[in-house]
Amino acid sequence: MTGSAESAVTMQAVRFHEFGEPADVLVMEAVSLPQPDAGRIRVRVIACGLNPADWALCRGLFAGKMPRGVGLDVCGIVDAIGEDVQDVAVGDTVLGAADYAGCTSAGAAEQAILKHWTLVPAGLSPENAAAIPLSAETAFRSIESLEVRHGHTVLIHGAGTTVGFAAVQLALLKGARVIATAGTTHSAKLAELGARVTAYGDGIVERVMALADGPVDLVLDTAPPSNVLPELVEIAGGDPKRVLTITDFVAANELGVRHTFSEGHPERWDMLEEFAKLAAEGKLFVPIAEVFPLRAWRKAMEISLSGHARGKLILKPDLRNARLDQTYAE
Repeated sequence: MTGSAESAVTMQAVRFHEFGEPADVLVMEAVSLPQPDAGRIRVRVIACGLNPADWALCRGLFAGKMPRGVGLDVCGIVDAIGEDVQDVAVGDTVLGAADYAGCTSAGAAEQAILKHWTLVPAGLSPENAAAIPLSAETAFRSIESLEVRHGHTVLIHGAGTTVGFAAVQLALLKGARVIATAGTTHSAKLAELGARVTAYGDGIVERVMALADGPVDLVLDTAPPSNVLPELVEIAGGDPKRVLTITDFVAANELGVRHTFSEGHPERWDMLEEFAKLAAEGKLFVPIAEVFPLRAWRKAMEISLSGHARGKLILKPDLRNARLDQTYAE
């Protein structure tokens, strides 16, 4: 089906027409089937991963044309290819990042336009594939920006977040000694991976420095803002330039701490194939909290906004059951 016939086809998509709180501005509605521009592909969505970044988009991050969609992480089956695309074919299963800025919908939909993608390796489930892209790219870029090297002692604060969980694994793969702060949900698994794990909260400076035998070389903060940056700077020997946060930008600017938007570090979507390979080999994964049908997107949003998701939340357009109880899908 091509041309005007295909343009008349509609699909269900979650999107917003104005900026505001996600619960107020997001709606699921029938929209025209998107068409891939040059350098883009369209997929039938199998699974879509939700991230805190989705809610930041609703509130005005990277403001652009309206309407826009949410759901940045996607696993799907290619069903249309734009010009200048030669590395995939219709029918291929891929994982990647939705074109949230260039399209009026994103991954939380029945079909989506992708701007970055790679083939899903054998042995990697659609759910795990959809959990990987944004968390792994953000973690890799942050670790690269910090210049983590073999032998460094690195604190990953907020290792129970999806980015933090990926960062622990990627730092360990670089040969770093990793100390992780996390709650009880993921602490045992993080320790099994090879991190030295301690709790959040009062006494964090003393606990981390005891594990590290002194100040750490570098700190990556992936936790929700909680006024802890001064303590993280202390853990880094008092040097704010050895600390990078991906969440607490206001405090970072006040303290001289590095943050995502001060670094100017290029995105690393060129690493997607490597992330997928590592995931298929069991060397990189993001914990999955719950899997919902697309129609239950509002429930998934509420859990994410509560700050207590305890893993990636996945939407599946074809899922008929209410949820899938699965903390670790490996």
